[in-house]
Formats: sequence, structure tokens, C-alpha cells
Amino acid sequence: MRHLTIQRTTVVIVFAMLFVIALRVPTDTDTWWHIRSGEYTLESGMINGDPFSHTFADETWINHSWGSQIILYGAWKLAGNVGLALYTALLAVAGMALLYQISAGNTYLKAFILILGATTAAIFWSPRPQMLSFFFSTVILWLVYRYKRQQVDWLWGIVPLMWLWSNIHAGWAIGYLFLFAFIVGEAFNNLLKIDENTLTWAGWRKLVLVTVVSIPFLAISPYFIDNLLVPFNTVGIDPLRAFIQEWQSPNFQMRGTWAFIAMIMLLFMGLWTSKLKFDWSSFFLLIGTLFLALLYSRNIAVFAVVATPILSYHFDNALAERNIVLRPRKTVPRPMALVNLALIIIILLGVVVYTLGILLPDNIAEEQAKVLPVDAVTYLNESDLPNPIFNSYNWGGYLMFSAPDYPVFVDGRTDLYGDFVLDYNAIYNNLEDSSLNQLDTYGVNLVIVEVLAPLNDVLEASSEWTLDYRDDLATIWVRRDNNE
Repeated sequence: MRHLTIQRTTVVIVFAMLFVIALRVPTDTDTWWHIRSGEYTLESGMINGDPFSHTFADETWINHSWGSQIILYGAWKLAGNVGLALYTALLAVAGMALLYQISAGNTYLKAFILILGATTAAIFWSPRPQMLSFFFSTVILWLVYRYKRQQVDWLWGIVPLMWLWSNIHAGWAIGYLFLFAFIVGEAFNNLLKIDENTLTWAGWRKLVLVTVVSIPFLAISPYFIDNLLVPFNTVGIDPLRAFIQEWQSPNFQMRGTWAFIAMIMLLFMGLWTSKLKFDWSSFFLLIGTLFLALLYSRNIAVFAVVATPILSYHFDNALAERNIVLRPRKTVPRPMALVNLALIIIILLGVVVYTLGILLPDNIAEEQAKVLPVDAVTYLNESDLPNPIFNSYNWGGYLMFSAPDYPVFVDGRTDLYGDFVLDYNAIYNNLEDSSLNQLDTYGVNLVIVEVLAPLNDVLEASSEWTLDYRDDLATIWVRRDNNE
């Protein structure tokens, strides 16, 4: 009991807070097509030709996330929405725990920076394959920083890690971004004689060797060499940047980005007040990930991973330079230990109550019904409505999952559809007054879109379509010939 100091109590409280930050109801619209794909892979084997849409039926699709989709499907099969919520929260907490280990400073400094880093990254935490990429990125950073700063050599673990990551999600490119930043940065550190926490040339050569050896393992995948090309092909898809919010630059009017702004400001403050020698590895990591975060907001979490330990190094040094040093006690009097224990129990009970409240079936159903066409899909499945379907892009993944008898028109797999998303957008927004003709071209007999979709006005004015269903969120239209 006497070892239960306030510092140890703080660590427990911080990770309880991280769990609360990461816990959320699964409402991400892309979650569902990943689950459906995982189920299909387990039941029918690897996906090569698209089995889910009528517009791209049997077209080649490199399903680079197949491994994580099986994991997601397993979480869903095991515990439904609760399993998906825990999948997100546990991966987030595990990743932040690794960052805590490679951060510097006293418990309170690390706790503050960790919470800030988590709040910054949490804007894109959801039950998707990206969560595994988030976790693996922290593992890469943990391995390299322990090698660089603590002389703990587990570098060869990078090889199987990158192979596994390449079969989990195309985010494996983040791992190489980190590794190349370290390789170039440590070369600069050695050439410029920066000897503070710098790899020796021998250590640098081993890092290069491990990185080079790991690259061929990326092709050990059901998709072979095509697996290597996915990240490069993805960033070249113009509709991603045009229509998908997470592939656009951050909107700093959104409160969710304010922690990101705070982290950038604190980095300037830390770099200004700290007297640490310039570290080229940190420099390349920061400018690389900050550029990507400002270019594509989905990379804000990647920046948070990199910035968290670097912030701690500079603020720890700044505090030490000013003789602001906290020396943690190893033991405390028994009464104080009991107080700390009581505090932990209260906090953990609060987390349990919060978790149960968030994951109550009624609360989950209410939150999902705000963004997903739950009632409309129930009606769809209970009615004998005709195919083919035109659907909202945002709802395609949910329809794949919850209405499998209706192959979708489009969904979140932009890597499959490419410029076809432009055709979808023309129909949805009635660009050049072409919606009705385009629906005829694709033989569409059924339309399910948001209540506010511009397409509704076109269908309402047409004598060829009839409104079959409407609620506060969705409308379902049926071609009149099929409704008679």
C-alpha cells in the first residue's frame, strides 16, 4: 500500500481518461463495409472481383485492409457494437501507452502531453482499419526511440511488424515515413557532429539494413506486388480530395481541430524555451507529418503520434534548465495511500458508469439512427422493392452490411470507384439537369438518399418516380413502372 504514490495514482487516472476519450458509439459510415468485407473474406475467400456493387460488379479490387477487416468482423461477431467500441478504445490506449514509455519528464508532464496528444488524435479514432495503423505507428516509434535513446535493440522486430502491417492496412506507408525520417535525420546528426542521443554510424547502418530487409516482405500478401502500389495509387485519386472531408485540409473552424492547433503552438514554445541540441530526426519527423496533416486532415493523428514524445523531450529539458524538478516519492504514509486508493476506485467506478451509459443498447441505437438510415433499411428489407439501387455515397457501406440483397451503386471504397464518384455526384446533385437520364443509363429502379439531397426535388417533379418511404433522415423512391 505504501508504494501507491500520487505519481502512480496519476498514471492510473490518465489511462482511465484516455479510455474515456477513445470510447465512442460506432457511427462511422465506413465501418460497415469493412465488417461486410471481413465476413465475405472468411466465408468465400479473398476478394479479387467486387461482389458488393452493381456498377463495378466483378471489377478488380485490391482489398488491402483484408486482415483488419477480419479483426473488425471478429469484434462485431463477438460483441456487436460494444465490440467495435472496445476495439477502438483499447487500440487507442495501447498506442498511447507506448508513447508514454518513450516520453521524457515527470509523471505530470507526461500525463499532460499524453492527454493533449490523445485529444488531438481522437478526431479520427473510429472502428476502422486506421486504428490498427495508429497502433502500429506507435510501435514503430517505440522500437526506434528505444534503440536511439535507451540502447534497447529490438530493431529486427520491424521486419515482421511491417509484413503484418502490410496485410492489415495500406497505412504501412506511415511506418516507412518514420523509418526514412530517422535514417536521414541520424545521418545528418552524425555528419554535423550532434552527439546528444544520436545513433552511431554502426547503429545507423543496422537501422538502414533492417528497413531495407523489411521492404520485400510487403509483397508477401494475397495481392503480391499490387499491395506495394496501393498507397501511391490512393493519393492519386482526385475524387478523394474533392469530396471526402478527411482527405481535405483541416477545417480550423471545427473545435475538433483545436487540440491540433494547441499542439503546434506548444511545439513552438517547447523549441523556443528548450536548450536541447537540434535533432534532425525530430525535425524530419515533425515537418513530414505536419505537412501531411495540413494537406490531409486524416493525418492529424499521425502528427500527434510523432509530436507527443518530442514535446516531452523539450519541455522536460526546459523545466530542468530552470531547476523545476520534481522528485517522486517511492513510498507514502499509509493514510495517504488509502486516499490514493479511494481516488482510483472512484475514478474507475466513474469510467465503468460512463462506459455502461455510452454502450447501452438504447443509446447506441439512438446515436446510430442520427447518421445511418436504420429505419429506412429496415423498411427496405421488409419490402419487395426492385433492384438496381442508387444510394447516397455516405450510406453505401451501411447498405452493404445491413441490406446485402441490394448491391450498392457506390460506397466508401473510392480506390475501387475512382472517377466514377464524379458520375455519382452529378446524379446526386443533378448537375447539368442530367440526373434522370443518368438513372436511366444505369437502369436504376430504386433510390435511397438523405432527405436534403438535391436529387429528391428532381424525382418529385418527375412522373416516372414515386415516393415510397420517408422519415426524418432518408427517402426511398421507386420507379413508377415497378411500383404498379
